[in-house]
Amino acid sequence: MFQLIFLLISLFSFQSNQASLELRIENAKNDQGLVRVLVFNQADGFPDKAGKAVRMANLSIKNKIAVITFDDLPPGNYAIAVFHDSSKSGKIRTNLVGFPLDRYGFSNNATGIMGPPSFEKAAFPITTGKNSITISMR
Repeated sequence: MFQLIFLLISLFSFQSNQASLELRIENAKNDQGLVRVLVFNQADGFPDKAGKAVRMANLSIKNKIAVITFDDLPPGNYAIAVFHDSSKSGKIRTNLVGFPLDRYGFSNNATGIMGPPSFEKAAFPITTGKNSITISMR
């Protein structure tokens, strides 16, 4: 009996304080290529420095939608940048003046003025347990 009580106490005292995030990315131009995802927990490196991202993913597309779940994230503020890499080049294509030719998006569907949004504009809280957001590419 004592062992059962100890086991139950142990199980409840070691509950994870980690979070999961289901990310749904909508409005890909088509189902070709990949959706590239970078997840940041700080402004340094956001939105395009993959080496500073805490998570990265390359997602296949079905019906112009890509979905992934990131598990074991510490609770906190995060910002996400995504783009539709239709050519599978690993880089977002731009025109001569630097405007993106590929569809892209950010958490909070944030936008910037003459460039990407700041981390602060795109940041959203992740709390312990299950979380979900949707990004609509443009």
